[in-house]
Amino acid sequence: MTTRLADHLTIGQVAQRSGVPHTALRFYEERGLISSERSSGNQRRYPRTVLRRIAFIRAAQRVGLSLEDIGEALATLPNDHAPTKADWARLSRNWRDELDARIDALQRLRDQLTGCVGCGCLSLRSCGLHNVDDRLARFGPGAPLLKPAAEGGIE
Repeated sequence: MTTRLADHLTIGQVAQRSGVPHTALRFYEERGLISSERSSGNQRRYPRTVLRRIAFIRAAQRVGLSLEDIGEALATLPNDHAPTKADWARLSRNWRDELDARIDALQRLRDQLTGCVGCGCLSLRSCGLHNVDDRLARFGPGAPLLKPAAEGGIE
C-alpha cells in the first residue's frame, strides 16, 4: 500500500526520534526488519509506524534475542497498518517460554557465580565453569553446568 511520502519520515528524522544511528537503520532494512519507500530523489521515507517496530527491535535485542528471531516475529505483524495491542500480545506470548528460559539461565549464572572470588573459586567442586580435562565436552559448547537442562545443561 503506497501512501503519501510527505506523511513519512526521513532517515534522519527516524534516527533522531528512535535514537538508532543511520547505519543501524540501513542494516535493519537490509535484514527485512523495517522497510521504507523511496522518494523521487531515491531517498528513504519511512512510515511513522516504523518507530514502534524499531523500539520493539531494540527491546528484543536488549534481552538477547537474535535478529533472526526478531525478524521471524516481525514477519507475523501487519505491514499495511500499525500493529494492534492484540498483535503485540500474540507476539509476546510466543516468546514467553524463551524469555522465561533466559531469565532462569541468568538467575542461575548470577547465583552460581557469587561463590567465585575473581577466578579463584572458593570450591572447584561446585564451580559452574570448571571443566577438568574437558570432561563436559559431550554436552556441547559453552558452560553446560550453567545451562538449564532444557538447553542441554546438566542438572
